[in-house]
Amino acid sequence: MNTDYEAIVIGSGPGGEGAAMKLNKAGKRVAIVEMHEQVGGGCTHWGTIPSKALRHNIQLLVDYRRNPLFAHIAEQIRVDYPQLLAAAGVIQEQVTTRYRYYARNRVDILHGRGRFLDAGTLAVEQGGKERHYQAEHYVIATGSSPYHPAQIDFTHPRVHDSDSILSLEHTPKSLTIYGAGVIGCEYASIFCNLDVKVNLVNTRDRLLSFLDDEITDALGYHLRNQGVVIRHNEEYQRVEASDDGVILHCKSGKKFKTDLLLWANGRTGNTADMGLAEAGISLNHRGQIEVEKSYQTSLPHIYAVGDVAGPPGLASASYDQGRFVGAHIANGACDWNLIEEFPTGIYTNPEISSFGRTERELTEARIPYEVGHAMFKSIARAQITGHTVGMLKLLFHRDTLEILGIHCFGETAAEIVHIGQAIMSQRAGANSLLYFTETTFNYPTMAEAYRVAALNGLNRLF
Repeated sequence: MNTDYEAIVIGSGPGGEGAAMKLNKAGKRVAIVEMHEQVGGGCTHWGTIPSKALRHNIQLLVDYRRNPLFAHIAEQIRVDYPQLLAAAGVIQEQVTTRYRYYARNRVDILHGRGRFLDAGTLAVEQGGKERHYQAEHYVIATGSSPYHPAQIDFTHPRVHDSDSILSLEHTPKSLTIYGAGVIGCEYASIFCNLDVKVNLVNTRDRLLSFLDDEITDALGYHLRNQGVVIRHNEEYQRVEASDDGVILHCKSGKKFKTDLLLWANGRTGNTADMGLAEAGISLNHRGQIEVEKSYQTSLPHIYAVGDVAGPPGLASASYDQGRFVGAHIANGACDWNLIEEFPTGIYTNPEISSFGRTERELTEARIPYEVGHAMFKSIARAQITGHTVGMLKLLFHRDTLEILGIHCFGETAAEIVHIGQAIMSQRAGANSLLYFTETTFNYPTMAEAYRVAALNGLNRLF
């Protein structure tokens, strides 16, 4: 059939960008549909980039106040939340860079909201005008949004989600965060370092239970040490918002009254009003698109990647999914597989990153393992920078010395985890703990923690 494009990608976040660029490099005619004024998706505009830029600015402020060189004036510095947001100017730089990529590669950008009229036709509406396009393949990469329970009034000025909190025009005196997942923990770290009284209300029995227990124990300790009140195993009953505050009522009978409530409990796929049901595409109860392992929907010529297709909900994984789908469309199949394991990066203060299995998982699998630690307080580079809180933890097989897991807590954790990831990904025999004991690391660096942790682990064997 006559088509306008060989592929149309809906959404210009990491998943959409990865798919469009891979298809373009394969010689396909590609267009991206973006409903917002600028490309980049939620990752660039109200998710990953702005929140991490905000966290970085707050870390600079904390470091300044802790530095003895500025002790005589540090307490005089008063910076509020809107000022820190305004200083996070990286967003426009990211947008400009992406426009340059699309222009250089001749990828058409169709601004407007995409909606399927049928399985082969997409309507793009902007400013009351609608144009219809046809393509051989479609990639849905529309991302996700904070989940909003129907009984909570998110239009109230004291009730926020992780999107609207980035438009806050003042620094609150107190804040309750409902949901202690990645987003909840990150914002708890951000606000407590602005001297805001924070309640972190967790629906589970521990923080970030998918991580290694020792790491989450350390996170809980340091959040409490920074003034965060953590409450586990709580379930909300209702939210009562008024002019003088907002009260979170829990089923346990507990009540948390603060200036603001940040709802950080779950996300839902951006699939509303897209005509997916009419096109024959299946959704789950959270509005996420059900896909097969090749990321094909119930209609094989329509794919879905990134947050709209469910976990893991990471920008890094979404980009790789997009590239995978681009290759699958271009070649009719894909001769490479996405890795099943990928590093986690959590930008709390201090930050967390991990790769591989946890102690709990190894114990349940009855794998004989040992642990090697490097405490940052003993690492010269950490002493120089003043970021001495944290550790690098290596889990390895007692007999083969194969590295089984890497867990890091502290400043630059999300960076240095990739050193261990690269070694763990090597063939059997090359992914050994001995790599770190027999390799010379620059001194002083945080990477040196690998040698310290490896030697610490070997000492436990003999």
